[in-house]
Amino acid sequence: MEQRTLGKTGRDVSVVGLGTWQLGADWGNVDPEQARAVLAASAEAGVTFFDTADVYGDGRSEQAIGAFLADNPGLDITVATKMGRRLEQQPENYNLANFREWVDRSRRNLRTDSLDLVQLHCPPTAVYSNAEVYDALDTLVSEGAIKNYGVSVERTDEALEAIRHEGTASVQIILNAFRLKPLDEVLPAAKAAGVGIIARVPLASGLLSGKYTKGTSFADDDHRNFNRSGDSFDVGETFSGVDYALGLKAVAEFEQLVPEGASTAQAAIAWIVAQEGVTSVIPGARNVEQARSNAAAAGVALGEEFDDGVRWIYDHYFREAIHPRW
Repeated sequence: MEQRTLGKTGRDVSVVGLGTWQLGADWGNVDPEQARAVLAASAEAGVTFFDTADVYGDGRSEQAIGAFLADNPGLDITVATKMGRRLEQQPENYNLANFREWVDRSRRNLRTDSLDLVQLHCPPTAVYSNAEVYDALDTLVSEGAIKNYGVSVERTDEALEAIRHEGTASVQIILNAFRLKPLDEVLPAAKAAGVGIIARVPLASGLLSGKYTKGTSFADDDHRNFNRSGDSFDVGETFSGVDYALGLKAVAEFEQLVPEGASTAQAAIAWIVAQEGVTSVIPGARNVEQARSNAAAAGVALGEEFDDGVRWIYDHYFREAIHPRW
């Protein structure tokens, strides 16, 4: 699989990575053996980038990755984790003492002395412009607890602020066929600054898999059930913030663009990979088949007509509601 340099980390990672929120929580129950099988299938398919967080399943996702890599020491996998959501989302909680505590916990979970990449996990907006926060992160780098740091953001203005800071190695942001605003300024700014872009929620929480209908139901502990109105966290993380019924109509249009031999999900991932400035796309997978199919999207070729179609769908269905908000 094609490898791209992940911003200021200097590390090469696969253009299709693996998001492991599904292996921790909020997507229904995941069996530990199934989680391990997903990690193995992804690695076998050429994935060299795993993204996780300390709160996914209260550390279960990190622990699964740590155990898998310990049993497969020959694999060259870059692991990005996140921190900052173990306490109430208040700016004053983003300080060196808490960072040390969270990083030490993640190091234990991941069974490593130094974390490849730690990302602030969608903190309050004020955190991105706080120089003391970046000083604390620089301290962790100098002490060797982490190798690099970046941010995970909800909004484009937060991304642009983080990119201004010299130590920011990468920005993780929602980017998919239903969320195009990062293309306007964030990707060009990141490229100019040498900052990597990690595209998350590439399938709009599964909408862009083309497998859902009006009658599809989700488990009680699945965020696609309990967070549709943003009751638990930013609603943009669930179906990219789009209305579910409207999303289904847009997916029907999107499916008409998909080239022969590719699945709807593969086309959605491949389109993001093709955007200038994107380093890696991190779809999640709950089983081996999904993991393999997602990785194979790296080899799907799309033309200009496909890109034109994506932009028409966005303008027609979502721009008015989505573009000003995130």
